[in-house]
Amino acid sequence: MKLKALPLASLSLTLLVYAPLLAADAPASNAKPSAQFNVRTYGALGDNKTKDTDAFQKALDACSAAGGGEVIVPAGNYLIGSVELHSNTTLHLEKDVFVIESSDVNDFPIIPGRFEGANAQVHRGMIYANQAKHIAITGPGGFSAASALGRLRNPRAPVGIEIVSCDDVTLDGFSYQYDAPVRTDIWCIHPMFCTNVMIKNLYLRSEGTNGDGLDVDSCSKVTVQNCDISAGDDAISLKSGRGMEAVREGKPTEDVIIKDCKLASVHFAALGIGTEISGGVRNVDISNCTISGVQNAIFIKSRDGRGGYIENITGENLTVEASPTFIGIDLMSKGIQAAEPVIGDVEQWTKVSNITFKNIKVNNVRTLIETQHSNSGEGVSPARPIDGFTLSNLTGTCQRGITLTNILNANFSDIKVTGYTGPLMTLTNVTGKGLDAPAPAAVTTAAPAAAQ
Repeated sequence: MKLKALPLASLSLTLLVYAPLLAADAPASNAKPSAQFNVRTYGALGDNKTKDTDAFQKALDACSAAGGGEVIVPAGNYLIGSVELHSNTTLHLEKDVFVIESSDVNDFPIIPGRFEGANAQVHRGMIYANQAKHIAITGPGGFSAASALGRLRNPRAPVGIEIVSCDDVTLDGFSYQYDAPVRTDIWCIHPMFCTNVMIKNLYLRSEGTNGDGLDVDSCSKVTVQNCDISAGDDAISLKSGRGMEAVREGKPTEDVIIKDCKLASVHFAALGIGTEISGGVRNVDISNCTISGVQNAIFIKSRDGRGGYIENITGENLTVEASPTFIGIDLMSKGIQAAEPVIGDVEQWTKVSNITFKNIKVNNVRTLIETQHSNSGEGVSPARPIDGFTLSNLTGTCQRGITLTNILNANFSDIKVTGYTGPLMTLTNVTGKGLDAPAPAAVTTAAPAAAQ
């Protein structure tokens, strides 16, 4: 799962070896470029020594001034700081291109942004756009981040690609990876407050414990398709801010499709939903994916003071490989507390409803599904139980079965896993259908009725 350190001179070859998903020809961009602007024309050298930031920005500005078009990056290794895309612009990286993040923090201006769910001062991303429409970044070239900057906090380190408050965004056919296998600790791609986002055919690699592959943050109408992501933290994280700050902003992540992807995490979950969930996450469809995580394949996570909601999450035709847990749920103890948490005996907890997984194949999974125990409780507060949890047609091998607490309207059918010891289902305060497991029988513990 880990990449070997390679000299920058060989990065173009690495792209060819490790990125089989990337198309040889650039895909059509929704920006519909009518003019081309070559960064070399504006002074870029691509020698991995000279900073080409100004040349890139001049090309991008010229494209904008002309009403839009395509900024071309020909073969070479380009060292840059932060640059900004404008509306109606496609940034196209040709074959044998690596755009390399500068290791000089002064090349990344400090601006208002969001980090770990809170509004904060941040270093602007290497590739940045704000309030732009009809923009695209396309391959087959790639990006490489400077791992030394990834540890920066207050202000936050520069994210590789950060798209904020934009509409009609395409990210297609490029790679993104760090230039050394060390703890990088910052996200690769961060769309925030965006609508109509298409992310496809990407190859992303990171290893740091905060090195998420893709953070979809308070965005709507997002498709992630045919991507290969192996990240230090969550391969894909769906989030929407934390605490009353995010509740007042009222911008959920919603209408998300994740399909035909390969997702893996070096340290945590292949797909994380939360912990920054106060604005809500809803209407998520995951299908035809292969996933594996070192902590959980899928982790639904929150804590007291988050509030918000997670609803209408569907997973279908998934293959889960060698993960400690297929689905882990902890709504009580995960994440940093907000400066202004959501309060209320019930309202402080995230409302979770209508979770459905069907046609799932698990291979060498330690625990099938569990609401995970912590010092705060059994994963789900009895004050706000999960309402609607459907599991059907689960097959494969696991060492332990299902342990769930505080679930209303569960519906289990055709769970035909083998290799486990102990009961298939251990249920506490769970009501619904299909709760009688085949031998060895389910262990059901009586519990007080949940507060409504």
